[in-house]
Amino acid sequence: MSIGDRAFVLSLGGSLVIPNGGIDTRFLSAFNTFIRNQISSNKRRFFITVGGGATTRHYQDAAQKVRGEEVVNEDLDWLGLHATRLNAQLIRTIFRDIADPRVIKHYEIILKIDAPVAIAAGWKPGWSTDYCAVTLCQDYGITQVINLTNIDQVYDHDPKTHPNARPIATMSWKEYRQMVGDRWTPGMNAPFDPIASKLAHEMGITVKIFNGRNLENVARALDGEPFVGTTIK
Repeated sequence: MSIGDRAFVLSLGGSLVIPNGGIDTRFLSAFNTFIRNQISSNKRRFFITVGGGATTRHYQDAAQKVRGEEVVNEDLDWLGLHATRLNAQLIRTIFRDIADPRVIKHYEIILKIDAPVAIAAGWKPGWSTDYCAVTLCQDYGITQVINLTNIDQVYDHDPKTHPNARPIATMSWKEYRQMVGDRWTPGMNAPFDPIASKLAHEMGITVKIFNGRNLENVARALDGEPFVGTTIK
């Protein structure tokens, strides 16, 4: 199903919705205004997948503190999935008047979406909502994922531990996948998860990664103008 070139898939990082310290209502208010302006001014449509953020880590940490190594990865992933679904309900509530009433969480079913906004959450254990974002591209004929996260760019090394780490403006999927590997672990912290990267590589999907708090920068990326971030294709 193809829905036109005015549709975008946004992978909204849970770190923006729920960083450590609670729900970031200031960011959500700005994001709400931004999306509504994009729809009214540019007639755009958005599929928004929502990550789990700190809620995921709190529940996973609690399970591991109580049961230790007996907690299997599948159950840790299910905790993360349900965190994404709670966050997705929050985002759907914010856009209730312009969003499809259903939260997409069963991607084997392609829904007919007429509303300008559709909200999506996690699907199955084994990957993050980044994979769901790529699947939405596949289902609805969209060629790129706009990945809103809490970092400005992808770096050649972790800037937290390597002060001389260099930002990368453009890279190939082969280069990026060599960096992040091919394995997913629950709660993994990567700019774009390795399983989603494999699917995006196979499908020829472009992913643009940047700090979602800079909404002026997000607008430039949507407009196809130069932006501060990393493009993987």
